[in-house]
Amino acid sequence: MRKLRAGLTTLGVVIGIAAIVALLSITQGLQNTITGQLQRGFATDTLIVTAGRGFGAGANGGVSTGGSGILLINDTQIINGIENVTMSTAVIQKVGYVRFGDRERVTSIVGVDFAEYASIYSSTFVGDSVQIPSNPGADTVVVGKRVSDPWKNGTILCSANDAVEVIWPNATARPPKNETYAGTVASVLKEVGGFGIGGPSDSSVYIPISQAQSFFGTDECDTIIVKLKSDDKATIDGTSKAITSAFNGEVSVVSSTAVLSILSSVFSIIELFLAGIAAISLLVAGIGIMNIMIVSLMERTREIGILKALGMKSRTVLLIFLCESVIIGLMGALIGVASGWILANVVAVVFRGGGGGGFFGNQGAGTGGMTITPVLTPTVTILALTFGIGISAIFAIYPAWRASKLKPVDALRYE
Repeated sequence: MRKLRAGLTTLGVVIGIAAIVALLSITQGLQNTITGQLQRGFATDTLIVTAGRGFGAGANGGVSTGGSGILLINDTQIINGIENVTMSTAVIQKVGYVRFGDRERVTSIVGVDFAEYASIYSSTFVGDSVQIPSNPGADTVVVGKRVSDPWKNGTILCSANDAVEVIWPNATARPPKNETYAGTVASVLKEVGGFGIGGPSDSSVYIPISQAQSFFGTDECDTIIVKLKSDDKATIDGTSKAITSAFNGEVSVVSSTAVLSILSSVFSIIELFLAGIAAISLLVAGIGIMNIMIVSLMERTREIGILKALGMKSRTVLLIFLCESVIIGLMGALIGVASGWILANVVAVVFRGGGGGGFFGNQGAGTGGMTITPVLTPTVTILALTFGIGISAIFAIYPAWRASKLKPVDALRYE
């Protein structure tokens, strides 16, 4: 019976440690995956300028949540005159469809200057097998990898030189109607494999910005991508303030590095929250350890009395009980770390089989099944072991203290 109780108590520690290790490993792996995808989706030396103030400090210490400002394609000339700006390019984006024969797919229709866009995103706005033209014709279309090969199984919907139709549901017209842009695929992008914040995306269709102006019937742009001379913090902060001032505060400026910094902070909070939830099960396990130590004390009261009568010191009795609890904690922690790592990998396989995708920031990004690789850092391992052993020792202090304070005469008379 004593072995069964000890085994169940150890199981409580195992569950607690396994939960902590699994949650932290998955969270760290998810953070690495998303951060890596974001880093592939944009350049760190760029700024994203959008119309409106967004969220910021108001004049009287309040919160400003909007602005009437708009961005025009020609506003790039203003930005190009600001210090530390290498170049800037406007982006027009709408949600629409792309049609290949009798098949249609929802996509982002993005109007850009191909030469400028390729200069800013030289590593991602690149053709897979056919080079993207720097001087595109009136019917040029460049498609993302997931538009061409949406299921990653070799079923190619379109390739270079194929005819396609880009369709935009024009809700501003009365009555609403579908605008159609007939084009030819000049190139298919190499797989970006990440979320896009202003940068190229696997799930978008690109047309020349001059054609986008007439197609969408507007000179307004959604964003302006700004390439800086450096990606150090001083340059980013100084240029961001200069751009905001140039437009009288009617624009929002976001840097890629700021997005990554915010993302890291969010994941740190999530990790702390999840670890706190998992730690509750460890506290339950600690109460179980206290319970089994008290029961063990009651069962071995006469044995303790005999040992103390033979000269065993109180601190030796204390150490016996503490060592027993530490052994339970150590065994539970070791098994828990291994179990948590296995559980994290099982969950990662389940996630890998699912699908994802959507829009993030300025561009859509088809992510397909997100691949999460759990990360078990030495810090997490050491903390898990320390926490498991520490909880076991702390909750065993009271029963061990009671055992050490038993008087030999009273212990020998105990039935």
